[in-house]
Amino acid sequence: MKLTVIQAGMIPYEEAFKWQYELMEMRRNGEISDTLILLEHPAVLTTGRRDQTHNILIDAGAEGVPVIRTNRGGEVTYHGPGQIVGYMIIDLAQFSRRVKQFVYNLEEVFVQLLDRHYGIQAERHDKHRGVWVGNNKICAIGLAIEREITMHGFAFNINTDLSHFDWIVPCGIHDRGVSSLEKLTGRTWSLKDVNSQLAEAYASIYNYDEVEMRYGR
Repeated sequence: MKLTVIQAGMIPYEEAFKWQYELMEMRRNGEISDTLILLEHPAVLTTGRRDQTHNILIDAGAEGVPVIRTNRGGEVTYHGPGQIVGYMIIDLAQFSRRVKQFVYNLEEVFVQLLDRHYGIQAERHDKHRGVWVGNNKICAIGLAIEREITMHGFAFNINTDLSHFDWIVPCGIHDRGVSSLEKLTGRTWSLKDVNSQLAEAYASIYNYDEVEMRYGR
């Protein structure tokens, strides 16, 4: 199987949302291979399908922060500079349509990456989706599936300004926090380097035997 990894840089959320739908249709028609987009967003709050106004703690309009309701699973989260957001345009038919195993494997990508490259012991949580270091989430996960093609994906905190998570109740969880690679290691990291590590781990976990790296949209 072939995986195309696109390192797209900084893209506004709504533009990337539209782009995902374009790529989904291309994937459905067999015009492209499975695709993993790695990018950053300017500061934005996004929600899943359910209303999340009760978990937004600021007047987002007054602060100039967009709030965008999407079709993914999960609740409210923050995206912003220093965070690697991954959008997965994947044909689930190649994975026997096993959604739970597919998501489990996605968590495993980050568990293995953090252990191998940074000596950080991350884990899953029985109740809350995502990847955790202690009581703090370092990677949020939320997918949508339309006619067997996935979209959305994950948000991996690298050099993220964690104070911006004070704007919300992250993922609607009151008794847990968030963390980042920078906070855990005490240094700032190159997103380009982490993107390469992530692409390698992703291809390994999902058994892709060919990976094409692209840059820019």
